[in-house]
Amino acid sequence: MGIGRPANGYPASVRLLPNAVTVLNLCAGLSAVYFALQNRFDLAIGAVLAAALCDALDGGLARLLDASSRIGAELDSLADLVSFGVAPALVIYIWAFEDTRSGWVVALVFAVCMALRLARFNTLIDDDSAPPFAREFFIGVPAPAAAMTAGIPLYLWLHFGAGWWSAEPLVAAWALVTAGLMVSRIPTVSLKTVRVPQRAIAPLLVGVAVIVAVLFTVPFLGITIAGAGYLLLLPYTAYRYRWLARHPEAWDVPVRQRRAVARAARSARQLGLRPPLRRRVAGRAGAMARGVRRRLDPEGAARRENDANRRAAARGPGVAPAPRGSGRRLGLRRR
Repeated sequence: MGIGRPANGYPASVRLLPNAVTVLNLCAGLSAVYFALQNRFDLAIGAVLAAALCDALDGGLARLLDASSRIGAELDSLADLVSFGVAPALVIYIWAFEDTRSGWVVALVFAVCMALRLARFNTLIDDDSAPPFAREFFIGVPAPAAAMTAGIPLYLWLHFGAGWWSAEPLVAAWALVTAGLMVSRIPTVSLKTVRVPQRAIAPLLVGVAVIVAVLFTVPFLGITIAGAGYLLLLPYTAYRYRWLARHPEAWDVPVRQRRAVARAARSARQLGLRPPLRRRVAGRAGAMARGVRRRLDPEGAARRENDANRRAAARGPGVAPAPRGSGRRLGLRRR
């Protein structure tokens, strides 16, 4: 092992690479404000996109190089606050609300909500009481997604020109809604923990190629579609979180088996709602089916047992019930 090379095999200069990428994230966010002051909003959006790319890379590099540190985590949060909180708020203010007091209030609310969202994220990192499946989700819309979603009116203005989407009241309302989503308790998907099946790799690569082609052809419309698609995914993400909360044992199983568990749970719930089985079930299988129904619907089982006792009492003592299906064996039809 050479001099200056730590035990993990990487030189100290290489282990500084994640922090360098985080600094690039910060510089890109500040550059977005610089471009907005020059009315180059297309370059401002590109700078925010570059900041989002750097934010996606620095954490992966830190884990790959075993260079995670407390100062790196704090620097990452400060860079995210500037690049995805302060910078988008100022860009939107310069574009739609310049020299208006109400617009400045909207910018302040957005930046403050971003700070609160990042503070909550930092506190939840060390939370050991969260269930294991919670690692698949964020609480609230994450910082890069919120920054890109808040700019949808600006993207439409750059692509289509002025319209109802660029009206000041709508832009203000949209920015406030995005700020509310950041500090909400809505679970959102974490792309860092998404597991891609082997057979889905090729279609995924084709989808990435299509996305890149759309971004190069109609970049602002493509970003708008991506932001709208992300928002439309929120109801499904909330449903998935609630389902895993009810079935935490299904978190470690593959997706295909998890779907089988979901189908089995739905079938089990339906067993208590269906009428008694009309097909002949012999031996132990019939006893198991009755036991399942009795466990899932004890009131219905007691009601059916009471009905059977009343029918037996109505037949009178010493009269045994006719075997099921005996009429068909004698050639008699049911009326």
